[in-house]
Amino acid sequence: MIESLGEAMALAEKGGIDRHQYLDILTSTLFGAPIYKTYGTLIAERKFQPAGFAAPLGQKDIRLVLAAAEALQVPLPLASLLRDRFLSLLAHGGEELDWSAIGDLPGRDAGLDTVTSAGSPGFLSTTRENAG
Repeated sequence: MIESLGEAMALAEKGGIDRHQYLDILTSTLFGAPIYKTYGTLIAERKFQPAGFAAPLGQKDIRLVLAAAEALQVPLPLASLLRDRFLSLLAHGGEELDWSAIGDLPGRDAGLDTVTSAGSPGFLSTTRENAG
């Protein structure tokens, strides 16, 4: 759900639609469940600190699920994608961030500037600047 929200927001933003307006439209229709509103708001505002559930814990859970799936010979392609997303997040310095920060990766992949709702650089912009 977090990955799909991040991808949808990246597409909307790249097309010139405000992230918050898109979230309002999305959560006022089919996706009005609290989980979409909560995580959608975190992603739209790029508010990943303080972490409610730290990214390394999400990565650990995905790793355990994939190990169980392998033992039972159950393919889980989405879980494999999430493993890679968590690895990317952690590789970009996301150890202290909420796991919802994987929802910001599609924007980075789309070449969007990651700026928080407060106007400061998002965590991915900051880590790219520090790396260069």
